[in-house]
Amino acid sequence: MVAIIVGLIVALIIFVVVIGAVQQHKEKQEAEKRTKVAKQKAIIDESEELILNLGNLPSSPNLLKILNKRALNAAKAMEALMPDVKGIKSRIQELNARLEAAEDLAANQSSDDTFMMPDNEQQILTILQCIKKIRVTLKSEQSKGTLDAQTFTQEDHRLDAMQLKINIESLIKRGSQAQNKEMLGSARQYFEKALQTLATHPIKTEYVATKQSEITNQLANITDSLKSTNAQDAAKKAKSEENELDVLFQPKKKW
Repeated sequence: MVAIIVGLIVALIIFVVVIGAVQQHKEKQEAEKRTKVAKQKAIIDESEELILNLGNLPSSPNLLKILNKRALNAAKAMEALMPDVKGIKSRIQELNARLEAAEDLAANQSSDDTFMMPDNEQQILTILQCIKKIRVTLKSEQSKGTLDAQTFTQEDHRLDAMQLKINIESLIKRGSQAQNKEMLGSARQYFEKALQTLATHPIKTEYVATKQSEITNQLANITDSLKSTNAQDAAKKAKSEENELDVLFQPKKKW
């Protein structure tokens, strides 16, 4: 009788342990699902933000298509993980419609490479941050196999050209402002930095060649101005020393 009771107690303990382990496993799976769902939601939110920021860049139907497809894939992944997520089905329908519209636009409209530099420094910073985020996103999509190599290269080169232009034009603008204020040392530093950036850029375009020529001429002008200024300063110093010697050795007045 005692052995039966002990056996039942052991069996009960084993049952409780097994039930606890199963429950813990289920909770762990649910937690992992929630983490994955949160990751997909973050991808959707980031894609939406980047789509809004495309308004600050030249028109690119391909980028619009890529980002909408990215958001749609994330929404479908959410549904596969948790089909009961509130509003996920309507969200997928909305993203499907937007992707179809983006695909039609990409088929009928080419990208616009015309880019106007904003005057506001904060706007420039926002645009640079947006370009960097989009380039990272494109690389991620290409590595996942959702973006073909040709499209990735084409769009990445366009974004790279914009990024380069913003950096170079900003440096030239600062250099010109310093030059106008006769801060020739600072101006030379800005122009030299721009020239170095162009020299190390891996893609040699017509823009790169044109700007290298313009900046080289600017630096030559600054060098000439510095030589002229130094010569004038030396002449003034020599004249001043000459005047001091004249005063020192002039005949003393007799009283």
